[in-house]
Amino acid sequence: MTTRTIRARDRPVFGVDVHSGDVRGDSPSYALVILDSVDEDDPDAPDADGPMARVTRDVVSFRKLCRLIDDREPLYVATDNAYELAADKGELVNFLRSLPDGTRLVQVTGAERPEPLSRVASRHGIPYGKEPMKEAEAAARLAAANVGHEVTAFTDETTVKVSRGRSTGKGGWSQDRYTRRIHGNVRKRTRQVQSKLKEANLDFERDVTEKYGGYANATFTVEARPEDIPVSNSRAGDVRVEVERERRDGIEYEPLVQRRDRVIVGIDPGTTTAAAVVGLDGTVHALYSSRTGDTAEVTEWIVEQGRPIIVAADVEPMPETVEKFRRSFDAAGWRPTTDLPVDEKLHRTREASYDNDHERDALAAALYAYDDHEDQFERIAAKTPPRLDREAVIAGVVAGGASVEAVVDDLSEDDGSGGGSGDGDADEADPTEPERTEEEETIRRLRERVDRLESHAESLEEDLEERDDRIAELEGELEEAKREERIEARSRRAVSRLERETDRLERERDEAQERVADLERKVETLKELWRLDHSNFGDVAEGRGLVSVKVVEQFTLDALDAADEAYGLVAGDVVFLRDASGAGRRTAERLAETEPRAVIRGEGNLSDVADAVLFERGVPVVPADAVPVREVDELAVASEEDLAAAVEEWEEEAEQRRRDQKAERIDRIISEHRAGRTLPETEE
Repeated sequence: MTTRTIRARDRPVFGVDVHSGDVRGDSPSYALVILDSVDEDDPDAPDADGPMARVTRDVVSFRKLCRLIDDREPLYVATDNAYELAADKGELVNFLRSLPDGTRLVQVTGAERPEPLSRVASRHGIPYGKEPMKEAEAAARLAAANVGHEVTAFTDETTVKVSRGRSTGKGGWSQDRYTRRIHGNVRKRTRQVQSKLKEANLDFERDVTEKYGGYANATFTVEARPEDIPVSNSRAGDVRVEVERERRDGIEYEPLVQRRDRVIVGIDPGTTTAAAVVGLDGTVHALYSSRTGDTAEVTEWIVEQGRPIIVAADVEPMPETVEKFRRSFDAAGWRPTTDLPVDEKLHRTREASYDNDHERDALAAALYAYDDHEDQFERIAAKTPPRLDREAVIAGVVAGGASVEAVVDDLSEDDGSGGGSGDGDADEADPTEPERTEEEETIRRLRERVDRLESHAESLEEDLEERDDRIAELEGELEEAKREERIEARSRRAVSRLERETDRLERERDEAQERVADLERKVETLKELWRLDHSNFGDVAEGRGLVSVKVVEQFTLDALDAADEAYGLVAGDVVFLRDASGAGRRTAERLAETEPRAVIRGEGNLSDVADAVLFERGVPVVPADAVPVREVDELAVASEEDLAAAVEEWEEEAEQRRRDQKAERIDRIISEHRAGRTLPETEE
């Protein structure tokens, strides 16, 4: 649970809407709805109008509204338009300054270009009505759900000023002592304020004006809001303390929750649970891993990052834990056709920064899911009208399983729903007017449509004129460019001839270099053969046989390809895996396809998957302890006698392993047969 949620339960939320009058004219009255938190475990709690909320409704004047805000100190004062509480920017700044510490003015319909309140309420499942009291309640419930933008005219920087609380006077026989006492008290209070700021671990800067006997004043610039500072306005005797937030240049709107919209989530379950969040553009947003976090903690973390439309895993089949996350978010699932190999995951996540292998696996799953859906996202975006939210359409198609056209139609209907407190009032029927006939209502709608089309046509004509001017300007630039092009044409032709001659010479040079490289490779081959014939190994002197060994640095696809490119991997080779760990099924199958005579395992242990693949293909795997590999320069050899003995021992173990597997299968068949015979008796 976030800090903001805890605070929302402890403090009320006010919803406000103009009930009658005009904020720019006569004193208006306001529809006020107060949401108070209710302890659901308290048997004496009053009936709540909604989950965990007691609702109070009233119509108040602006002055009474301000008194209630001062008395109750609500967490939010919510409205669909901040300028319903002030006639202009100056009055709005004064209203914001008058709010208690910790109380925020929230515009639930957006920032500078607010949406209709009805549309916002519908999107978040909040009941809505056109009456002022229902609009005030909708605003309060939206703010309680952290929907909307905080309206602010102040920064998060606060000035704390400690100064003299009274004049030092015009003089007298005790003037010096009197002045020294005042300045001494200011210095004492300054040190107390500084000590409190340090105890609260707040960053601040101090500016002091020293005078006779102490300080005339001291100013602290603190990086915090007033409610987070353990000092308040006060005046006692000789000293005055004033706390004031720094003004911004204008009015700004800050979202209550910094939350990304639709995202792709990769999850790697296990003893350490990891999750990765990727945006619909492939950008890595956040990574998470924990050995102690439960499902609820992981779910809360994901919710703070955005709304998942795809939940991905890196193995096939999808683990049950990942499937539970997918169902909880009502998202689409993604999994690979086969388990993702380690080397592919390393390659796909090479540009990201992660703390452990679990975060890497979760991130690889999310990125591969994005790769599979990237073309689909582009097709959906191409079909989405500019006025609609592209991510909302993608979510409806991918997670909801609907067609693009159906999602666009649904969102278009939502956009065409009723407006906010401004335009919506015009659609209400006036009881003093006679009821319109169907033809009159149709004419009214058609006239409104004509007005909108005419306005749109005028806008298009203005755009057309701007484009014509731009075309004329570009045509002039084009003529100038053509003139310059003709001037430079002759020099370019000469340059082209020189470039062609240069290309010919470079080709001849490259061909010569290739011939030199071929000759150098032949020389190296002859050197290797010479080294074998003139080896200084004692085994050769004693007449013992040696077998050539081809070294593979690491058991990965890239390392196998590098060895194959360097000296070729063919049937009958003896392959030495210097590091045998980390291979998956595809890597083991790639090695088995070369049909090696034997594989010598160096450091690290084979994975169970790789061991099973090599065993099924009949590829002997022997340890380096049994067949020592000796290397001279780029060459590696091993004793033929040691290799033959090790292969023979492997074959004996393989035969025993086959017998054990066969016995295990027979036992399983017998157990299943017995279980099938026992089941009908149990049911009876």
